[in-house]
Amino acid sequence: MDPKTLQTPLEQVIIFTDELATQGGWHGEQLKLAFAARGVSSTFASLRDCLLDFSGLKPVIRIPQCEGVPQAAFVRGIAGGSMQQVTTRLNVLHLLKRLGTFVYNDAHAIERTVDKAMTSFLLLQAGIPTPPTWVCESRQHAHQTIQQHLKTHAQMVIKPLFGSQGQGVRLLHQQTPWPLPMDNFVDGVFYLQTFVEATHDYRVFVMNHQAKVAMRRTGEHWLHNVALGAKCERIIDADVLNIATQAAIALDMAYCGVDVIRNKAGELQVLEVNSIPAWRGLQSVCEINIAELLVDDLLRQLNDTTD
Repeated sequence: MDPKTLQTPLEQVIIFTDELATQGGWHGEQLKLAFAARGVSSTFASLRDCLLDFSGLKPVIRIPQCEGVPQAAFVRGIAGGSMQQVTTRLNVLHLLKRLGTFVYNDAHAIERTVDKAMTSFLLLQAGIPTPPTWVCESRQHAHQTIQQHLKTHAQMVIKPLFGSQGQGVRLLHQQTPWPLPMDNFVDGVFYLQTFVEATHDYRVFVMNHQAKVAMRRTGEHWLHNVALGAKCERIIDADVLNIATQAAIALDMAYCGVDVIRNKAGELQVLEVNSIPAWRGLQSVCEINIAELLVDDLLRQLNDTTD
């Protein structure tokens, strides 16, 4: 799409990143090139460098190297931090949207996926198959759940409530020390899930409720994240694409990466939905320029909002 055909032509986009020193790294470079190919300049900024100014007659959000309220913002990364810091960074996105900025993905979408408990709830509520999951703060409840589950299953999984790329994910069985609230990556909340044993899983890129491209990820061990060295192979599987699309619709995502797995019974289940997905592994196995797909989708959705 030509950005000049918009009712208000798009000349500049803000790309929020948690890799400001490298201008968003590889993904930032891909987006910058894709926007430039559409005649749109990109400015990189970190949400933690923004200022919420409520001292005047109207609220103002000051973004480094940006004059006024941007017409569009692409969220490529949000730096971690304390609850107060993360809340403030998400508030920047919330308030930008209220001031008229088209935010891709917006803060509500990010909140629905960055919290795995909320993702699990919304998937189950929508009737989308997902592994049985338990979430609690109580060590007593968590250990009772683990003990009961391991009576009929060899293993189960504990994951950080907030986290990605397989960090902090570990298997639990009768011989392993059971997790404690102060353990690294537990941080006071137990997110426990049935372990789905499989030789591989799938990552599907969904934009505007349409599955665009998918790959099979095969790890050396039981985790299949690209960041942990999994091998990638592009696939076209209608059932995998369909369940990923259903998940994106249930969570109302502008775009997302959906992780799908097939259990031993041959049933597909959605493991996670990522609102700020990496796509370097996926790009390595397909000819489609994913950054250009994202940019064109942003422009289309921006056009829809200005009609």
